[in-house]
Amino acid sequence: MEFEITAGVGGRILRLVMEVEGAQGTGTLDSGEFCSRDSNSNSKRWNHMRKILERPSPFTYHTFNPSYEYLTALQEYVRVLVVGAGGLGCELLKNLVLLGFRNVDIIDMDTIDISNLNRQFLFRPDDVGKSKAHCAAAFVNKRVEGANVIAHHCKIQDKDVDFYKQFHVVVCGLDSITARKWLNSLIVTLDVSEEDEKIPFVDGGTEGFKGNVRVIRTPETPCVECNLDLYPPQINFPMCTLASTPRLPEHCIEYVRLLLWEREKPFGETPIDGDCPQHISWIYEKAQERAAQFRIDGITYRLTQGVVKNIIPAVASTNAVIAAACSTEVLKLVTGCSRFMDNFMLFNDLDGIYTFTYSAERKKNCLACDRGEARQLFFSKNVTVQEVYNYLVESKDIQMKSPGIQGYNKEGVLKNLYMKNITTEENLKKSLHVDFEIPDGGEIQVADPTFAVAVSFKITYE
Repeated sequence: MEFEITAGVGGRILRLVMEVEGAQGTGTLDSGEFCSRDSNSNSKRWNHMRKILERPSPFTYHTFNPSYEYLTALQEYVRVLVVGAGGLGCELLKNLVLLGFRNVDIIDMDTIDISNLNRQFLFRPDDVGKSKAHCAAAFVNKRVEGANVIAHHCKIQDKDVDFYKQFHVVVCGLDSITARKWLNSLIVTLDVSEEDEKIPFVDGGTEGFKGNVRVIRTPETPCVECNLDLYPPQINFPMCTLASTPRLPEHCIEYVRLLLWEREKPFGETPIDGDCPQHISWIYEKAQERAAQFRIDGITYRLTQGVVKNIIPAVASTNAVIAAACSTEVLKLVTGCSRFMDNFMLFNDLDGIYTFTYSAERKKNCLACDRGEARQLFFSKNVTVQEVYNYLVESKDIQMKSPGIQGYNKEGVLKNLYMKNITTEENLKKSLHVDFEIPDGGEIQVADPTFAVAVSFKITYE
C-alpha cells in the first residue's frame, strides 16, 4: 500500500499502520467513501474519530490518506506518555483516552492533598495521601472500557533512557521549570530509529488564568531551552534579608528552609521533602517563631507549603483549555489528520479570551537541541568559581539550579571546581585561570538537575 504519514510522527507510526493493514487487508479509502468494517474501533462510540480519520478534508496535509487503520493503530499500538498527574495531567489523561489512545503511561512523584480535589477530578476524598499516578490510572481504567493506563509513582529522573524510547509521543503537564528542562534535554536528544527520528514532545503549562502550549519536533522546531527567556527566573530573596531583616512571611519561611534546616538537621541528613507533612510542619512551626520575633503576620501552613514547593496558582478552566489544545496536537502529530501547531500558543482569559500562536525560532548553540559546539562564556581573567556559579544560576538563558562544575586545566586533567556533595566550598573563592589553570578557550563540564546530561562550556577570557 502506498501510505505516507510524513505529516505525522514519521516512520514509527507508518510502520504500525502498515502492520495493521497487513493483518486486515487494504484500508485506503477513496474520496467520500466511509469505512464500515466490523470491529471494536467501528462502534458508534468512535464515529466522531472516524469522521476525522476516514474522510478527506481541506485541512489535512496532501500526504494524508483517509484510512480506518489510523484508528486501529491509535487504539492498539500507539503509546503515549503523560508526565504529571496534577490539574493539567488529569485533563490530559481524560482527553487522550477518550480520543482513543488506550495505551497511556502516566508518571508523577506526588501524592494527593485535600487541596487538589477542587480541580483534579480523577481523585476522591478517600484518595488523599495516595499516589496521584496510581489513583488517576485506576480511575480511568475503571471508567473507560479498553483503557490500559499504566502508572509510575516516581521522579522522571528515576526512569532510564530505554523507558522513554518506547513512547511515540510525550505530552507534559508539569508545574516545575526544573523538571520541564530536564525532560526536554532528554527527549530532544533521543534517537528512536536508525533514521535518527526524535520523539515528538507536546508541552503545556498554566499559571492562574494564563497558559501556553508548544509543539517540539526536533530539529524542525525550537525546544524549551531555545526559548528559556519566556520563563522568568525563579524568585530568590537576598540572603542578608533572610538572615537579618525579614519583612515578609515568605522571608521567614525561606530562612528556615535555606538556613535553619541545614543548621539543625531535624531529620538527620534527609533533604526537605515538600510532600512530607512532618517536614512542612517543622518548617511552619519554626517560621512562626521567627515571624513572632520580628512581628510579622501571615504565616500559614498552606503558605509554607506553597513557598517550599513553589506552588503556582491553578484554575480549573485554564487547565481544561490547555489540555484540550495539547491533546489535539497529539492527535494531529500521530495521524497527520491536520497541520500541527507551529509552534507556540499563548492563552489568557483574565480579561475576556485571548490566544496568539506564533512560530518561535531555534537558538543557535542551544544547550539541549543543538550541542554541536560548546557555548562560549566570556569572563575576566580573574574570574572566580563563585562568579561562574552565579552566572550559570542567574543568567536568563541558562537558569541552572545547583550546578556542579568541573574543568580541564592546561594539561588536560579534569578538576573538580565545585561539587555540592563534595568538600569544595573553599574552591568558590579561587580563580579559574590562576588557581585551577583553566586556559583561555578551555572547557568546563557542568552537571545540573535541569539537564539529563552534562553540558559543556568554552571559557574565553576578556
